[in-house]
Amino acid sequence: MEPGFWQARWETKQIGFHEGKPNTYLVKHLPRLDLAPGARIFLPLCGKTRDIAYLLGQGFAVAGAELSRIAVDELFAELGVVPEITEAGDLLRFHAPGLDIFQGDIFALTAETLGPVDAVYDRAALIALPPDMRPRYAAHVRAITGAVPQLVVTLVYDQSLVGGPPFSVPASEVHALHDAGYQVTQLDAVTRPDALKGQWEATEEVHLLLRR
Repeated sequence: MEPGFWQARWETKQIGFHEGKPNTYLVKHLPRLDLAPGARIFLPLCGKTRDIAYLLGQGFAVAGAELSRIAVDELFAELGVVPEITEAGDLLRFHAPGLDIFQGDIFALTAETLGPVDAVYDRAALIALPPDMRPRYAAHVRAITGAVPQLVVTLVYDQSLVGGPPFSVPASEVHALHDAGYQVTQLDAVTRPDALKGQWEATEEVHLLLRR
């Protein structure tokens, strides 16, 4: 999607993708990442997700990338934290103890700017991107994180019923994007009759990616 699409979504508060509580699958499957206390987890296209507060509360450090300045400002406001804001190349870095959010185009984020991370948690990033952007995104995240383990939540439905985002990303595509570098294991597949805008059936899938 063009950057202006997401900027407009935040400006007009069309953020149905935002969950007001920690994601069920994150809470359930986080232990499968086998992370040490204090490990640093990267959340691409993170918005103002409540998953960040949850991870911080579990003793982890968090790094995120988010295009919208509105989302980042609201994230820190809801956390009750005033960040230190500095330039990081073409991005802005919002820093607080245990938390770094890089605001701007994720493709401008480098491994050096991001710094070391121990895992990636992708709840709504891969499914936010159209098919032609997903290979570039997957390769970029793998490159800037050093192919650390990933927990990826996707949505699968009949794409002919409604256009994305969120887009349908079946397990076969997750494998096509990641089999070269990861062993991909499906951890969950839960079908909900009202998962997609409350009108269409969709299956939420959770995948664990471990480096080969």
